Formats: sequence, C-alpha cells, structure tokens
Amino acid sequence: MRQRKPAHPSAATARLLRAVAVALLVCVLAFDAQAQQRNPDQRMGRTVLDEASPHYRFESFAVDSPDGRRRWLVRVGIPTGKPPTDGFPAFWMLDGNAALMNFDRELLADLARNTTPVLVFVGYDNDLRIDSPARTRDYTFLADTREGSGDPGERIGGGADAFLDVIERRIRPQVAAHAPIDPRRQTLWAHSLGGLFVLHALYTRTGAFDTYAAGSPSLWWRGGAMLGESEQQFVAHNAGRQARVLLMLGGGERQRDTSNRDMNNPRVVEHLRRVSGAPPGAAAALAERLKQVPGLDVSYREFPGLGHGPMFRASLMATLHAVAGVTDRSQSPAPSAAP
Repeated sequence: MRQRKPAHPSAATARLLRAVAVALLVCVLAFDAQAQQRNPDQRMGRTVLDEASPHYRFESFAVDSPDGRRRWLVRVGIPTGKPPTDGFPAFWMLDGNAALMNFDRELLADLARNTTPVLVFVGYDNDLRIDSPARTRDYTFLADTREGSGDPGERIGGGADAFLDVIERRIRPQVAAHAPIDPRRQTLWAHSLGGLFVLHALYTRTGAFDTYAAGSPSLWWRGGAMLGESEQQFVAHNAGRQARVLLMLGGGERQRDTSNRDMNNPRVVEHLRRVSGAPPGAAAALAERLKQVPGLDVSYREFPGLGHGPMFRASLMATLHAVAGVTDRSQSPAPSAAP
C-alpha cells in the first residue's frame, strides 16, 4: 500500500504560521523584559564569564572616580586569534552587566567568524543587572528633579561629561593595555538613558568613536532638552566630521500603554508625565534631521511591537549585526542562563 505524502501548507497558511510565531516571540520578549525591569534587585547570574571560550578570554579592571566615591568595573572580551595589523575593532557597551547577560557561546563563535571585535562591557562594581541610581547619575547630561520629589532643589543626574572624561582618559588607555585596539574602528552602544548618553557623546565628542548606536534614547529627559540647544549646536559646528549613527526604537514605544500601570501611584504618574517630554516620534524625526548633517551616515530602525524593555536586547543585537556582521539576533530571546 502506497503511503500518502504529507500535504504541504499553502503559502497563505505558511505566512499565517510565521506571523503567529513572531507574535508569540514578541510576547515572550515583552514578558521577560517586564519582569526584569520591575525587579531592581535582579542579579547577573551565570554568563559567558563563567565558562572558557575558544574564541574569547575575559579580563577585568576597576576604575575609581577622582574623589574615590564611585567605582566602575570594566570587563574586556579579548579575541584569542591573532590581532590585525592595525588592532582589533572595539565594541563598547554601557550597562555592562545587563549587556553580558545577552551573550552566549554561539554569539562569541559568530563574532570570531566575522570582524572579531574586542568587547568592552562598562558597568559598576556589583552584580546587579542594572544599577539605576548610578546610571542615572552617569548617563544624563543635565541634572533634573528626582521623580516623586516635591523639593525642586533635590536634583539627580548631570554626570555625563564627567563620565565621558573617565571613559576617554581612564578606561580607554587601560582597555588598550589589555588588547591592541584600532582607534578608527570603535563603536559605542547603549540603551534608554544610555542611548541619551550616546547622543551626548556624538554631540560633544565627535571622533571619540566612529559609530554611535542609541537604542530607545530617553529623549524626554529634562523636558526634551536633547532636542533643543544641544542638537542645534552640534548641527552648526560639526564641520563635516564623519560618524555613523544608528538610532533604534520599539514600535510599541510609540503607543504608551498604561493598562498595566498603577495610576493611583504618584511616582508612576510622575514618571509618565516626564516621559511625555518628547513626542512618540521624536527618535524618527531626529534621525531625519541628522541625515541632513554633512559627514553623518544615519540609519533609523523601528522594531514592530517591541516596548522599551525588550529594546535593550533588540538594539544591542541589531548593532552587533550592523557593525560586526553577525547573524541578526534582535528578534531572539536572551540566553536563559548563559553559557
């Protein structure tokens, strides 16, 4: 008796199945990121630091602030292969602990098959996934009133220039001492307030990096101040200096969903008021304006359905794809327990 061949799904059915799979993946990413965002005490857990790789070895060093009150921990992923004549490209990441949690053995192997950059994870001297107070201090270029504070004199943030000095004068020389770096091929990536910092670095330290990648930049900070004088001065004085700029946003960030927020909580209401300091389309509009600046190579990518939390991984993986040539993992979930 002849066996009947299984019927192949029609093209329409295949498209429907792919759409359902994508929708389910978006839900998984959103749920995972929401859980992480709502747990300020989440720890790193196991990462690629905890198992030897044939492609990378990891070293670390700490840097103290001049007054000795703050400490940054920098972890450096150094390719095991022979360095190019001009040195390795470098891929810098803020929120270094959280960024590490998105790497696994397969990604390291993929990097080794392509441009093989030195990986620079700039974080804080603890095992927190995200150190919110420290990053608010370091990643914002202007101080602002603390959320929920009735005292206008109670200020937070405003340390971006000091942190840029630490990166350029203290961290970068030590990274170069650990691995040969090509100064002409250096990328800076960061997310949220970190994305704001990336734009501030572009505006004030053009030439410090050749690629500036801002994921979901918090353009709302200080009433949208980044969209005012800072941008205008940069546009007027850039003088054709070249840089690549990658701007990314989640499509879900354009519609601020408050259905799962406690609107009876004054801090929640205050935060939502603050993030309305920039319109939902501000990042896309900024990209269009920067495209007109001589010397800049600007691209904008929006991720349908993704909210602010999932954009951390999506923008990091998309930037690695764009800069290092690895497979685009921006739609894949983070390793559950790397390696």
